[in-house]
Amino acid sequence: MDFAAFDWTIYWFMFPVAILVATSAMLSGIVCAAMFGPIFLMIFTLLGPEYPFESLAAAIGVALFTEVFGFSSGFVGYYRKGLIDFKSAVPFIIVGVPIGIVGAILLNVLGEYEEALRAAYGILMLVLFWVIIKVHEPKEDMAKAQAAAGESVASGEDDGRETRTITGRDGTTYTYKAPRQGKGAAATGLGAFLTGLLGVGIGEVVMPQLVKANKVPIPVAAATSVFTVIVVVASASFTQISALIAHGGINAVPWNVVVYTIPAVIIGGQIGTRLN
Repeated sequence: MDFAAFDWTIYWFMFPVAILVATSAMLSGIVCAAMFGPIFLMIFTLLGPEYPFESLAAAIGVALFTEVFGFSSGFVGYYRKGLIDFKSAVPFIIVGVPIGIVGAILLNVLGEYEEALRAAYGILMLVLFWVIIKVHEPKEDMAKAQAAAGESVASGEDDGRETRTITGRDGTTYTYKAPRQGKGAAATGLGAFLTGLLGVGIGEVVMPQLVKANKVPIPVAAATSVFTVIVVVASASFTQISALIAHGGINAVPWNVVVYTIPAVIIGGQIGTRLN
């Protein structure tokens, strides 16, 4: 690796920014790349000609690569809290991993249509904005729905699903019915595909399915979503970075950004899980 080819100070500001991004991601269960993408693709362009990455694939690849470390840090925090429902994450992972890899492969194949992909990314972010702001249930309504789900569990109402209990390290016990993916598998597949292709999607579809469709308590849902995101994003990230190196050599990866974002998201991951 030719370290002299990089300006190692130009992206210093990404250290505090990445801490904030990772903290927010841990609190919401939404992928870091949903916030890194706009920074890399739009903010960097506004800063000057020396800041933008050489390609969309490099921007998405770095966003996913960084995210793996941030969510891994969050995973450790949630694991210590005892909040992850590994069994519930399996169906989402089975659907998400192979489709996420396909999306990552297609990004490099469709590199010649970069402007169209950038436009698609912008549209996707607007759609996600609407979903998160408009479709999200008010906190009071969500609390009522989860209370009703808890009453269903307590009354022994049988809908064919097993009852699961998660006890956190702080002694809080969460009881709920085992989540069903059902028709949500299509949303999971789409989210995984968009994650591999454009860097966002999987966290945004898994978290709502757990909380809104299955009434899983928010702390357990966030922890389980983080674990699911790690596995899917790691698969897509490995594919993206490998493709970048295969096409442009080791220097095709902007390591002078990664050197700031990776340690920052590790810190942010721990902050986010503590605040949750």
